[in-house]
Amino acid sequence: MKSLLMALVATATLVACASMTGVALAPFTKANDGVLAGNNGMTLYTYGKDVVGSGKSVCNGMCAANWPPLLVEGSPAVSGDYSVIARDDGKKQLAFNGMPLYFYVKDIKPGDKIGDGRSEGAWRIIKM
Repeated sequence: MKSLLMALVATATLVACASMTGVALAPFTKANDGVLAGNNGMTLYTYGKDVVGSGKSVCNGMCAANWPPLLVEGSPAVSGDYSVIARDDGKKQLAFNGMPLYFYVKDIKPGDKIGDGRSEGAWRIIKM
């Protein structure tokens, strides 16, 4: 009976922790204040001009200078809602629900969401 009680307490603790800020969701992301963020705590965005599931990013050149992609190296193990796409420059970018993920250069500190709604709403945060 005591071991069952301890198992229930441990399960409840894990569930509670999963809903807290800063919980890792994949090797490269975590929830931060209700939005998807990189492991650095910086808010991640999707771009409305990218096509869901296409495996491509249309944000290159100057666009990528202002909206740096969340790049990954090697062959990372991702699953569930995450995938890896190949960019035009050959680098690999993490995607969430088929949409490439980006940071915004004007977000200065973790938790900033300055990019949300930019370019007539094309740039969006991912609410968790």
